[in-house]
Amino acid sequence: MHDLATVLDRRLQNLKGSRLTNAAGRVRRYDGQIVHATSFPASVGTECRVACENGDWAAAEVIGFLDNYTVMVLTGGAAPLLAGARVETTHRADIVPAGDGLLGRVFDGAGNELDGLSPAYLPEPWPLRGERVNPLRRRPVREALDVGVRALNGLLTVGRGQKIGIVAGSGVGKSSLLSCIARFTEADIVIIGLIGERGREVAGFVEELSTSPSFAHTTVVAVPADQSPVLRLRGLHRATAYAEYFRAKGKNVLLMIDSLTRVAHAQRELGLALGEHPTTKGYPPSVISLIGSVIERAGIDSQTGGSITGVYTILADGDDTTNDPIVDTARAILDGHVVLSRRQAEQGIFPAIDVNASISRTMIDCVSPAHVARARRFRRYLSLWEQNRDLMLLGGYQIGQDPELDQAFQLHSSMVGYIAQGMQERSSLVESDARLQALLP
Repeated sequence: MHDLATVLDRRLQNLKGSRLTNAAGRVRRYDGQIVHATSFPASVGTECRVACENGDWAAAEVIGFLDNYTVMVLTGGAAPLLAGARVETTHRADIVPAGDGLLGRVFDGAGNELDGLSPAYLPEPWPLRGERVNPLRRRPVREALDVGVRALNGLLTVGRGQKIGIVAGSGVGKSSLLSCIARFTEADIVIIGLIGERGREVAGFVEELSTSPSFAHTTVVAVPADQSPVLRLRGLHRATAYAEYFRAKGKNVLLMIDSLTRVAHAQRELGLALGEHPTTKGYPPSVISLIGSVIERAGIDSQTGGSITGVYTILADGDDTTNDPIVDTARAILDGHVVLSRRQAEQGIFPAIDVNASISRTMIDCVSPAHVARARRFRRYLSLWEQNRDLMLLGGYQIGQDPELDQAFQLHSSMVGYIAQGMQERSSLVESDARLQALLP
């Protein structure tokens, strides 16, 4: 068994071995942010710089090879490049610095501080894309995690080390629910990756979070939608690498990625630029591979005792939670999913969780059988009300014909009240179970 010092020493040796001998090529084609250069010795992930017409240098990263050309993406946006411009390698980007200096800070996809504070002291290296872990080192999820949201604690209990998705269309409250979970969850460390979101939303999220006492043990990696696809992907891997670093120290980490769909869009841009053939709804095969690999980096490490509980938001195209390829792929890998309902959001219910469309696959192992039974009864009554609502309103049903249906209609307003929760209101796991027990004794 390797302790953290041994692991970090190995990372340091990798970092020393990743320094490059300067290599150079010439630009042969430039389309948007994609640059094709003459082949030169540089592996995927190498950072480069390209000479601009105005005498400056544009930053780029190698993403692959196509027809004897080295393919790169400009990480700083479009630049005034000319055919034949010189391309030079600078360094590799597959090792990130880490340390306790990450806490309470905001970084971009390249690891630069965005909060205007002094540079963080990060003395310990960690691999950006992690390492493949023996599945036998993964400990089963057995302990409930208090996320402070009543509907999740009581009806869809999250386990420590679980991987769960929040699925919804745009504007239904995914980011607001994430903010509540980030502020209320009982975790040692919170790592938040805001990938491909609106800049205004990123600023508002960080501003709200920074006023909470929990921000002292929180790290934010923010890569807005106007950044290059390489930086968006690097932001995803950077946030996950930070979570892995703290897990190796034995910490219980909450990792939140908003959103997995924007990550898929970034990988689609790169995959198509490298000549991959689009398949379902225009997504190349590399997108499916990326989703599986990044989600599997979360979980419990039996050697260190640390855990990463992964929460990933997924934007359902047109509110379609059944035929969207990203939703379908993620749902097959995750340990559960929470679906947000636009209809409930329009009724002013927050969080707008569609309980019957959601599931936590680890709940049965994390709470008592009595708690599981109450949650199932709750879902049963909600389902009965949904199926018979129109019949009741049209006068086609008389009270007393079906005792279970009578109970469903009698309890419906109380069940909606149980789901609804103020954004500043925290409901602990014990309180959520007690309130559920009072509702369904």
